[in-house]
Amino acid sequence: MSTSTTTSTVSSATISGIQPPALDELDPEERMSRPELEALQLERLQWTVRHAYENVPLYRKKFDEAGVHPDDIRSLDDVVKLPFTTKEDLRQTYPFGMFAVPMERVARIHASSGTTGRPTVVGYTKEDLEHWATLIARSLRASGVRPGMKVHNAYGYGLFTGGLGAHGGIEKLGATVIPVSGGQTARQVQLIRDFEPDAIMCTPSYLLTIADAMADAGVDPHSTSLKTAILGAEPWTNEMRRELQQRLGIDAVDIYGLSEVMGPGVGNECIETKDGPHIWEDHFLPEIVDDSLQRVPDGTMGELVFTTLTKEAFPVIRYRTRDLTRLLPGTARPAMRRIEKITGRNDDMIILRGVNLFPTQIEEIVLGLEELTPHFILELTRKGTMDDLTVRIERHPDLSVEVCQGSAVVLAERIKEFVGSSVAVKLEEPGTLPRSEGKYKRVYDLRNQ
Repeated sequence: MSTSTTTSTVSSATISGIQPPALDELDPEERMSRPELEALQLERLQWTVRHAYENVPLYRKKFDEAGVHPDDIRSLDDVVKLPFTTKEDLRQTYPFGMFAVPMERVARIHASSGTTGRPTVVGYTKEDLEHWATLIARSLRASGVRPGMKVHNAYGYGLFTGGLGAHGGIEKLGATVIPVSGGQTARQVQLIRDFEPDAIMCTPSYLLTIADAMADAGVDPHSTSLKTAILGAEPWTNEMRRELQQRLGIDAVDIYGLSEVMGPGVGNECIETKDGPHIWEDHFLPEIVDDSLQRVPDGTMGELVFTTLTKEAFPVIRYRTRDLTRLLPGTARPAMRRIEKITGRNDDMIILRGVNLFPTQIEEIVLGLEELTPHFILELTRKGTMDDLTVRIERHPDLSVEVCQGSAVVLAERIKEFVGSSVAVKLEEPGTLPRSEGKYKRVYDLRNQ
């Protein structure tokens, strides 16, 4: 279980001049020693396991079948005795079978889109929402946002956890929220110019769309008030970070989360290091497992697994995220471990003629060719028993077709060298491929059409 995508860090110097928070600005948990943090984790893990066992029929059944009881959790390492939770478990208990509190205690419900089956439904008590807001506020502070700043929130509102989750944390921090939501990109540009926000929250692909729209409108992206971007909800590379920072003159940091565990704010990069999100381990216990679902040591690549430690309405035990990464020692927050920047997921992986390929690997190569734009999609087709992959990519609008065609040939050669499989590259005219208005769809599987 590995990917050859590089995830090197970027310079620790901030572009916008934003200073990291002082020690006395941090939450008490951020200042804990590792032994203090682990003692808190164990106390909260024992509570969570008992809470789930006593109040969620699925967990009682899974624990009993595994021959494990809450009393068996005497150390943090005992978490490996517990069964895993998968997205399919959540779908099988749709809509409210995983809730651990009566419905009258559920203050809010969120859900996934359900595009690949039944949606996954998650619930929050008032205390859960308070914790969520606190962790988003912590993430914003780590990103350089301070009370009194204005935050342009372009995550989608509604059942998706991004918009409302970020909203509550912005207010909790004492910053001003501009609740724009996604889409209407020309209006986004106008509001950024008029309202002069200090920070923006959205997906990295959508920020790229906004930067393009600025250029189309004759607006110099470097002329805006934006200082920092808190980007998440899709895998993205450090090459994309550099592209966005250079185009907009901002600091771009990674916020990590997923609806099934809480939403955005499970972890966040610190602006002074930009070396992968620190997991807020006072609320979440992370593990990495290999293909055989055995836990592996820190520093080893594998699948990220989470156990929540404080959630009342919707506790999750050893949830398999499908995200591929590794756990690393803390840096800016020494007691809390980091995850290496996630650039691939098990369910994003393309198997092309026996070779494992991730869209972010293509992105990394594309961003090294200035004659081509970052706007590309991947189309999978099949001729007989052989799968083919075509990279459709837009040429640079200021360069000739001939020059860009030469770079398209180079792109195909570099992909072959990098991932070990041949692909076709089709050059497209500027502005002809779809643009992100939220989570961007890179892969189009046409093999069964």
